[in-house]
Amino acid sequence: MSSLIIDLILCGLAYVVLIYFVATMTKSNLSRKDTNNDDGDGGVEEFTPPKIDLPPGVIWPSDGPSVKRPSDPLEV
Repeated sequence: MSSLIIDLILCGLAYVVLIYFVATMTKSNLSRKDTNNDDGDGGVEEFTPPKIDLPPGVIWPSDGPSVKRPSDPLEV
């Protein structure tokens, strides 16, 4: 047998063993995840958007001055 065939067999065997260990480790994590209602984020939930500091002279459209529509001219 050439050394190439032996190397391919050993790499294939190592691949199978590695996949077996990865599958068994993730299987135990998946079963524990079902019993826990935590989504895994951690920290405090914050639902308000952050306040963005704008440069001087720039305002948000919602904070802008209210514009009154001109009234229709009165006919006398």
